[in-house]
Parts: sequence; structure tokens; C-alpha cells
Amino acid sequence: MPDIDLEKTGRWLGIVAASHGKRVGNINYLFCSDADILDANRKYLGHDYFTDIITFDYSHDDKIAGDIYLSLDTVATNAEELGEPYRRELMRVIAHGVLHLCGINDKGPGEREIMERAENAALELWKES
Repeated sequence: MPDIDLEKTGRWLGIVAASHGKRVGNINYLFCSDADILDANRKYLGHDYFTDIITFDYSHDDKIAGDIYLSLDTVATNAEELGEPYRRELMRVIAHGVLHLCGINDKGPGEREIMERAENAALELWKES
């Protein structure tokens, strides 16, 4: 489990969701290793590659819910490669999962840029919360 303030993070994620017209329901973060997320990616999605996050969406109407696998190993690697502090990259990826639950995608044409803007906005909200 990463060293994060769970109460503050919960409030922040509620604000992020509300900024997209959503309410937070039951969201489970499963912090894991690269090996664990690769196993989940193979088992549940049939993908044979590492990733920083996998989001399983159980949302209904305006209430978001889901299981979010997050590889702490990949977060650390990405932070180092991007020259970002680990904490900032961790919070970016935590927000990324909620943004997926809010309906923001990042695989299609132009979607990555939309996700990046939403992540940056979420990180600004983190500073304010």
C-alpha cells in the first residue's frame, strides 16, 4: 500500500468525479506489482503486456464504481522516465482510473490528449484539496 492520505484522496476523487458530473460509489484500488498486473491483463483482458493501470467499470447512471489495478512498479518507472516526482505520478494514475470510470477514454484518435488535460485538471484539484 503506498503512503497516501486515504481521507484526502477520497475527498479529492469525489471532487474529480463531480467535475465530470459523476458521484463516487464503490471504487476498489488494487495496488500491485508489474507481475500481478501482467497476470490480470492476461487473465481478464487477453493482453500480454505490462501497463500502469487496468480499470474495470461497474458504473451505473451517474454513480461511478469499479475495480482499478495499479502497478506501483510501472508508476515508479514512469515517474523516473518522465522526470516527475513519484507522488505526482502516483496521483496522476489514481486519477486516471477515476477518469476512465467517468467515461474518458485514451486509446482512440485524439483521446489521449483529452485524458491528459483531464489528468492535469485533476492534479490541480489535488493541490487545492
